[in-house]
Amino acid sequence: MAHYMSSGEDGSANRGGAAEMPLRSDEDVVRLRKSVREMAIEIGLSLVDQTKLVTAASELARNTLRYGGGGEVRLTLVSNGFARGLDVVFSDRGPGIPDVALALSDGYTTGGGLGLGLGGAKRLVDEFSIDTSPGAGTRVRITKWKR
Repeated sequence: MAHYMSSGEDGSANRGGAAEMPLRSDEDVVRLRKSVREMAIEIGLSLVDQTKLVTAASELARNTLRYGGGGEVRLTLVSNGFARGLDVVFSDRGPGIPDVALALSDGYTTGGGLGLGLGGAKRLVDEFSIDTSPGAGTRVRITKWKR
């Protein structure tokens, strides 16, 4: 299984309150956006950081639906001892991403979505990782920390 990791994925964060929900329809994406916004407010993210996180989560949720055939998402409040954050994990059992580097590159699109792509979603958050394998699905994890 291919793994891509950005800053901070060392497993040291303490996990707090969590919510899980299916991603099977556009209505599920709307519910996810609302839940992400509520949890972001709960930890005190600025309006700009709330918007970045909700936008990244929307893009990844739509990717989960469109390319992964639907899946699940888990939202977890986290703390690293100094800051609070929100960790969002998208999982599907779709075809996987054959070329993660290409999918993360600027300008790469397969059409649809918000036009951000994976690279755009990655830039909106503080931590980003992808685990994927052809035929075995994809797991994308994002985290936004309160500054």
